[in-house]
Amino acid sequence: MEKIMYWPKRAADALKMVLGLEKECVFCKIVAGSAHGNKIYEDAHCIAILDLYPAADGHCLVIPKDHHADIFDTPPKTLQAIAVACGKVAVQLQKKLGCHGANIIQNSGKDAGQVVFHIHFHVIPRFSGDGINLKVGRSLGHPKSLEQMQEKLKF
Repeated sequence: MEKIMYWPKRAADALKMVLGLEKECVFCKIVAGSAHGNKIYEDAHCIAILDLYPAADGHCLVIPKDHHADIFDTPPKTLQAIAVACGKVAVQLQKKLGCHGANIIQNSGKDAGQVVFHIHFHVIPRFSGDGINLKVGRSLGHPKSLEQMQEKLKF
């Protein structure tokens, strides 16, 4: 079977993927070996590939081999396997690239910016002065508001 790049060459196909109209999951294709991904890691549960649109050199995606759309759909055992793989990838980035930090990011759902609806985690190597701004938050939370939210969200 001929391998295909996992990002479509035609703009119309890329748009279908971004809009979630693609019929087949591109990450499932990469896991199965029917599409190409620049794989740097694999274990029994996950693979890690280089991101085609990296925030920094070495930006990787950790993808479970079994398909789950997002974090809401993913069983705890799969999340544990992903966490282990993310840790191994981060250590490799530190060893090979000399980064002293890493961002591990997971976008779940369209509203959070998820584009490929197969859960995956971004592992982004960070360097002093790299200019990447991934700060989160609008302003300092008011203590009363934080206490109210804590009560609302407690298990």
